[in-house]
Amino acid sequence: MRVVIAEDAAVLRELLAQMLTMRGHQVAASVADADALRAAVAEHRPDVAVVDIRMPPTHTDDGLRAAIDIREQHPGTGVLLFSQYVETKYATRLLAQGSAGVGYLLKERVANVAGFTDALERVAAGGTALDPEVVTQLAGAATRNEDLEALTDRERAVLTLMAEGRSNTAISQQLHVSAGTVEKHVAAIFGKLDLPVSEDHNRRVLAVIRMLRQGPRN
Repeated sequence: MRVVIAEDAAVLRELLAQMLTMRGHQVAASVADADALRAAVAEHRPDVAVVDIRMPPTHTDDGLRAAIDIREQHPGTGVLLFSQYVETKYATRLLAQGSAGVGYLLKERVANVAGFTDALERVAAGGTALDPEVVTQLAGAATRNEDLEALTDRERAVLTLMAEGRSNTAISQQLHVSAGTVEKHVAAIFGKLDLPVSEDHNRRVLAVIRMLRQGPRN
């Protein structure tokens, strides 16, 4: 997996690069600002970019705006945003640009090396990897939307775990039900959200986006 890292804190940037290299991934570039990120992605065409939301020059949403540009100009590149805080408006702005290959994690998750790299691999493969705290806030707002009223409480719970990027097996373990039961819930979610027949992976992403796009926009 080819990765570009964009993080203005030199220590964390170096830590991420070492961590990914040690796990067999190639860090094509490691940069400190949004403009350098855009240039690095254009040059190296990575599988995924790890992007801090608040970076130079303004330290506001420069990383997010660069991530949106990347999604538009290089749709095959996954984008994993990470931040010190839960900022759901940034997640919805990124999700609005496309349905696959997106993630948003809190920086504290980096300490869990296996979990972080697993999330990065899911995003690079076209899936989602959203922090449980972000999912909880967005899903809480989304359950009040008419599009999701047809879902049962258990189906919403399954969809929430899908948004975190969990497999059916992981969902069954979390909810203490059989894998077959989870499969039935997933099929019911697809049907109730009227998602087109396609590969299950694509429909999972579409279902997650349908839920999370109902979250707060301001």
